[in-house]
Amino acid sequence: MTTDLRVLRQADFDKWYENLIRAFGGVAESSEERELWNALTEYDRSLGVWDGESCVGTAGAFSFRVTVPGGASVPAAGITMVSVAATHRRRGVLTAMMRRQLDDIRAGSEPLAVLTASEPAIYGRFGYDIGTLQISAEIDTSRVGLSVPPGTDDVRLRYAVPRDALDACEAVYARLVAERPGMLARQPGWQRLGVLDPEGERNGASPLQCVVAERDGEVVGYTRFRVKPDWGPSGHNGTVMMDDLEGLDPAVRAALWRFLFGIDLTSTLRTRGRPVDEAWQHLVSDIRRCQLRMKDALHVRLVDVGAALEARTYQAPVDVVFEVEDSFCPWNEGRWRLTGDAKGASCVRTEDTPDLALSVRELAAVYLGGVSLASLAAGGRVRELRQGALAEASMAFTSVVAPWLPHGF
Repeated sequence: MTTDLRVLRQADFDKWYENLIRAFGGVAESSEERELWNALTEYDRSLGVWDGESCVGTAGAFSFRVTVPGGASVPAAGITMVSVAATHRRRGVLTAMMRRQLDDIRAGSEPLAVLTASEPAIYGRFGYDIGTLQISAEIDTSRVGLSVPPGTDDVRLRYAVPRDALDACEAVYARLVAERPGMLARQPGWQRLGVLDPEGERNGASPLQCVVAERDGEVVGYTRFRVKPDWGPSGHNGTVMMDDLEGLDPAVRAALWRFLFGIDLTSTLRTRGRPVDEAWQHLVSDIRRCQLRMKDALHVRLVDVGAALEARTYQAPVDVVFEVEDSFCPWNEGRWRLTGDAKGASCVRTEDTPDLALSVRELAAVYLGGVSLASLAAGGRVRELRQGALAEASMAFTSVVAPWLPHGF
């Protein structure tokens, strides 16, 4: 049985997408959700594997720009919609799609590829590693208090129709993108993802609600959420399900969190996919009753080691030679000399004696500043060849704020 890998044609989208849906369990999406992903799909960057008339493999890429340490917005291919039909597993379908994608990304001069993984164990063999983590919480708001900074009472909150407030909310988001590694500079159309609200996915909760924060008549923050009512023998037991919260300063963010804590007839606030260093954790009276859970988020792949390492800045001066292994993208293999500081960096080929030996996966893990080279070395994944090089490079790669992926794709 032979298969044919080719670029997706618009006329084939329905068959292609049906294979994707079936691979993820076969539950149909709403027409609104399907239409949005159809509109966002970049056909010239999407691949299908066909066995006769049947689509048996899918993979796509979005043209993103990702914030890196130092604030630069770097081109990155957002790998998405990857699936292989259960009838065609272990036949090289996934490997063929990954091979074609990375070759195309390199030809397009994008130094990075990124993805979110349904199964994290899949993508390591293709050079990806976890670059950002995220936390979720289930906060008992009936027993957890929230302290707020000065100025919180000066922030005005008001309800808004989510779609009507979309442009104002998007303007707030855009002002924050450069401040945290891992954030995506959203392209036109992507703002619709934040107000997608299919009824079948509410799980008994209300339609999406939005509250905006204003100061001097300007929108300076927002939160989007749902409320799921519930009643028990002792009274109300509703849950607030927060989707998004962004604010331009600590007082704005605190005002929005305080609002969510205080919604009538609720006693639980559930959040998901938040930054691991988000400040609300320092405002609550009892962190144990917030039930924090950590999960992988953005997986990173350095497609061009030199260009990627040059694109970011470094928290401390660094001058180190890496011996890099990359069997899937052999153009990255060999020795690279990285020199840089908070103002910029250079990363070039060299024949100098290496200081650290590692694979491209370790560089991917530390790239956004949320993972320590020293931690990876403690696990045997990085070898120090020059004494002191590990501490120097570990300090340089850190980020002042934790990297964060604001939404999936």
